[in-house]
Amino acid sequence: AAASYFREKFELTTESSAAIASIFGWMNLFARGVGGYTSDKLNSKMGMKGRLMWQGGLLIVEGVLVFIFANSNSLAASIVIMVFFSSIVQSAEGSTYGIVPYVNPPVTGSIAGIVGAGGNLGAVGFGLGFRQLDTIPAFYVMGGTIIASGFFTFLISIKGHAGLLSGQDSEEVIAAYMKTAGGPSPSQTLQIPEPDAEAAKEGDKDDQ
Repeated sequence: AAASYFREKFELTTESSAAIASIFGWMNLFARGVGGYTSDKLNSKMGMKGRLMWQGGLLIVEGVLVFIFANSNSLAASIVIMVFFSSIVQSAEGSTYGIVPYVNPPVTGSIAGIVGAGGNLGAVGFGLGFRQLDTIPAFYVMGGTIIASGFFTFLISIKGHAGLLSGQDSEEVIAAYMKTAGGPSPSQTLQIPEPDAEAAKEGDKDDQ
């Protein structure tokens, strides 16, 4: 999408457009880690609310940058905006995977797979959008969808954690991120679930 945008709007060659668009991927080298790191820091101060605020804010800014990028009339400005946009996109991805392990710890792998598949589904959907629509309207659809997803963050509710509008932190969670006496350290807020007694007995029988 970015390559075709540069080629059509600024009349660049396919090679030049592709080279400029490739900058988007280079932001992955650091931005995703920064997004996850910031999410962890906010979690240590505010709990899940901190993670969700960071996630929602990134998505809303990301969507706004899509609109700005689509309406830029300067090649240099478009490249700068794309760099910032890409950094926000990758940061949001890191922030997303900072939330995933809390949704349902026993099936974290499955949830991570669903989240990853959702990203691919979005790529296919927006790809079809750019095929069916002109470039600028397609960017508008993309930007509006991203902003809407940012506001949907307010509706996220995870058991045992306070959301932005609903839910309440459990005592264990509060003790962890407030580092109160006797509470587990932040690194212990997520633990590998242990099988119940019946499941353990059945496993022993199978081994015999």
